[in-house]
Amino acid sequence: MAATVTKKKSKVTLQPLGDKVVVQREEQEEKTAGGIFLPDTAKDKPSRGTIVAVGTGKLLDDGTRGEMQVKKGDRVLFTSYAPETITIDDEEYLLMSESDVLAVIE
Repeated sequence: MAATVTKKKSKVTLQPLGDKVVVQREEQEEKTAGGIFLPDTAKDKPSRGTIVAVGTGKLLDDGTRGEMQVKKGDRVLFTSYAPETITIDDEEYLLMSESDVLAVIE
C-alpha cells in the first residue's frame, strides 16, 4: 500500500518508489539530562523518526513485488549515514531504502 507526503499549503507530492520510505526525523533534544542547553552545532541528529510514506516494495526476480516490512506511522531506528535529505515547505524529510531501517520501535 503506497502513501504520499503532501503538505496542505504546497502542491508538492512525494511518492517513494520501490523499496524506498520517507521518514520524518524526531526532534532533537534541546538540553541534556543535567540541564545544560546545547547549541545546534553540538547536537547529534537523532537516527529515529516516523514513517510518513512507503513505496510499493522491492521488485523481485520473478517480477512480483516484495511486501514492505514497515508501514506509514511506524516509529523506526535507521542508519544515520544512509538517508537523502529533502526539504518541502521548511519541513525536512529523509528518503532511504527500507533496508536502511534497522528496527521498528513499539
